[in-house]
Parts: sequence; structure tokens; C-alpha cells
Amino acid sequence: MKTENTHSLTAFINNFERTLKKVFYEQADINQLSLERGLPPALWKNIMDAKPLSVAIPEKFGGRGCIVKECLALLSAASYESLPLSLTFGINIALFLEPVAKYADESIKANIFHRFLEQQSMGGLMITEPDFGSDALNMRTAFREEQENFLIQGKKHWQGLTGQADFWIVAARKELENGDLARDIDFFVTDNTITTQHIQVESYYNNLGLYMIPYGLNKINITIPKNQRLKVESTGIKMMLDILHRSRMQFPGMGMGFIKRMLDEALGHCKNRIVGSGNLLSFDSVQFQLSRIQSAFTICSAMCSRSSNISGITNSLATEGLEANSMKAFVTDLMQESAQLCLQVSGANGYKISHIAGRGIVDSRPFQIFEGSNEMLYSQIAEIISKKMKKEKEMNLYSFLASFNLAQRASEHFKDQLNFIPGEMITQRKMVDLGKIISRVICIGYVLDMFDKGFRKDLIENCINNIKMDIAHLASNLSLNNRTEVVYDYAENSNWLGY
Repeated sequence: MKTENTHSLTAFINNFERTLKKVFYEQADINQLSLERGLPPALWKNIMDAKPLSVAIPEKFGGRGCIVKECLALLSAASYESLPLSLTFGINIALFLEPVAKYADESIKANIFHRFLEQQSMGGLMITEPDFGSDALNMRTAFREEQENFLIQGKKHWQGLTGQADFWIVAARKELENGDLARDIDFFVTDNTITTQHIQVESYYNNLGLYMIPYGLNKINITIPKNQRLKVESTGIKMMLDILHRSRMQFPGMGMGFIKRMLDEALGHCKNRIVGSGNLLSFDSVQFQLSRIQSAFTICSAMCSRSSNISGITNSLATEGLEANSMKAFVTDLMQESAQLCLQVSGANGYKISHIAGRGIVDSRPFQIFEGSNEMLYSQIAEIISKKMKKEKEMNLYSFLASFNLAQRASEHFKDQLNFIPGEMITQRKMVDLGKIISRVICIGYVLDMFDKGFRKDLIENCINNIKMDIAHLASNLSLNNRTEVVYDYAENSNWLGY
């Protein structure tokens, strides 16, 4: 059975890859498309005819079964050709289809999944608001209960697929009798094709990069039936964490194909670019730069393997912030670094929006910001571990990680770099660095697990050596007493013309 499923997935992905090559290289020029907003409807239809989103639809509704490995394989295949396309699928899969499959009332599932499979519908998630950003718990979008319906009012922005999605999951807080809003959060499925549920787009944003995806400001004033509220298992906040953590664990799927593309492009260019008597590969610094992208490829591969094992919709991920944040923050840093390195070795040609590296820098940059900025996520990682260390009364970072299940094996490779005491009262900037260190140790644990399954040894050894250098650098930052702060009235006595 496992062999049949693997064969089926391989055939499905191969067909999807052929579809993308036909659309982006025969029917249109992807380099030209990258300069335009949106994607022509005919091209969208050709891509969606391959039923890519079937990977996130349960088998009983005609899909391929919501198997994480299949979702990540699809995202990877898409991001090799187009990161915005992969993000479009990521939004649909992690922020709409999987939550519907897990939390929606059975009475609404069949229609939704049918329209995704047969009518090429799309869906997204609305949480972020203009005045609150990452502070989701203070959102002002409110709902009140009527006899047969819920009335929802508010504003949301920066939702991917603004004005394009047919369905939305909207987050809102209950309006209490005294006018205040409840602390907990509820989620509702809306259908934009129904007049009373239609969400109005007030304006579109000129987003920098990711041109294929529309973003904007949405005004919500809708009435929906009661069966369109997602079913809460415990609290709405835990549901939100489960959804967001599962989404963050799917970032490696989007990163996988993208990083592989950066590696293939950089290697190809360096092999063919002749400088003096040899090609660029003869330069030691170029070897180092390419090894960095290769390390990113190895780490992202391990993240995909780990995510496939733990992030299915049958599992609750509400309390798995440590791994979810580590994957999201680290892989998006790796995506940006890989694009920067690919552009660097590509020379002047890379500095074009039509070049895969130049486009990659702009398109991968927001991944470090949305769904929780990386600085915030790294700080949360450090806080989680610091609390555990305090609880166990262990001050030394290596001593703690050597006995911590997610880092026990990997920490042995970084004993010299981790052998220090972070301290109890460290600044926020150092908490970010501490979070980076911890995330890297955790993810090297995934790499070592993948080595046990037969992943090639030379890639893993190079990867560990590169991460050892990174951790040494981050650890040295922690030992520096850097308390530099902004000088607000800097203009006085600072004009160089007077000196």
C-alpha cells in the first residue's frame, strides 16, 4: 500500500511539474509574468486543471487525503518555478482547507470541497487587522449572535488572495452585552458568492514582490448561518495556535523547491562562467557561498521530513510552538540567504527583477515577516527554553540542551559553542540571538534523524560545519555588552559639512 501511494504521488507531482513548465515556458514567459500583477485567468485555469489543491482535501470528498507529505511535495514543486504560486497554494492548504477539514461542520464540507475540486475555488484566512498586526488577541472585528445567524463586522488587511478567494475563514471576537469584546476568538467560514456574506475590498496594496498574489484592505459587514462557525475543541485561541503552528510547519515545503532552484541556478552559473583560466567554482569564496545554499537545502529537506511526521490534522499543534517557530523562522532566513547568495554569484545579471535570484530576494523577503516576524518568533523560542531551564534549575545552555529531547543528539556537535550561561536578565536583542541558536540546534536534530534514514553523509557534514560557524558567531554576540540605542535628536552637531 505504501509503495502504491508513493507511486501515485510521484505520478501526480510529475504531472503537475509538466503543467507548470507548459504554462510558464510554452504558453507564457514566466520572466515577463513576474513583472505583472496577478496571473491571466487562462493560465490560472490551466494550472488548476491539474487539481493541485486535491492534496488537502479528504478522500471521502474526492481529494487525495490531507497527507502532509503530499502537501509539502506540491508546495515544493510549485516554488521551484514560482514562489508566489507556492504561497498561493500554501494559503489555500494551511489556512483554509486543512482548518475546514478539521474544524468545520460536516454540513458545509461537501459543497466547499466540491467547488475546490470542480470549480477551481480558492480560500484564505482573515486574522490581521490594520491597528493590531501580530497582536491578534486584541482584534476588534466582532460578531453577535442572532436567531439563525451571526452578524460579523470589522476590518482586515494583508490577507493573501484579497478579492480573489471565493471563501474566507474570518476571525472575530464575541460582542458582550456591555459592549466589550470577549477574550476568546471564534472563526467563521464565509462564501463570497453569497451577497450577505460578500466581503468588500476597500483598496488593494501595491505589494513589493509576490506580484501574483493580491493583498489589500477588507471591510467586513456580513451575516452568515450558524453552521458556518468552526467547531471549537477547547478554546478559540488554541484553535488559532493549532492552525498557525500547522501553517508554520508547512513553510519548509515552500522553502524546499525555492532553495533547490537557487542552488541549481547558482551551480549552473558558476560551472559555466569562465574567469581567467577556470570557472567560478575554482574560487574558494564561491565554494563557501555555494556550500551555504547546499546546507540550506539539507536543513530544509530535514524540516520537510519532520513536518511530514508530526503536523497532520489528526494531531493538535496548539502547544508545539517551539518546533513550529523554529521551522518557520529558520527556513525563511535560509530562503533569503540562498537568494542573496545566488544573486551574488550571478553578478550583474542577477540584479534584474526578471532574473530568478533578483526576483527571489524580493519574493522571499516577506516570508521573514508574515505569520509572525522572525524576531518575535526567535524571542518566543528563547523564552520557552529559558523558562524550562529555570524550572529545572539548569543555568548552562549546553547542559540543558544535552538532556532536552529535541536537542539532545544535535547538541553534542556544538558542545564548545553552547557551553555558556545565557543569564536570567538578558536584553531582547540577545533573546533573538539565543532563539536563533536554539532553532538551529533543534533543526540539526532533524538533519541527524534524516541521516539515519540514508540521506547522504557529505551534505550533512558540510551542513553541520556551517551551522557550527553560525552558532559560534551568535554565541559571541551574547557575550558582547552591546547596549547601543537610537539617538533621537541626532541632527544636532552631526552634519559632516561642518567638519
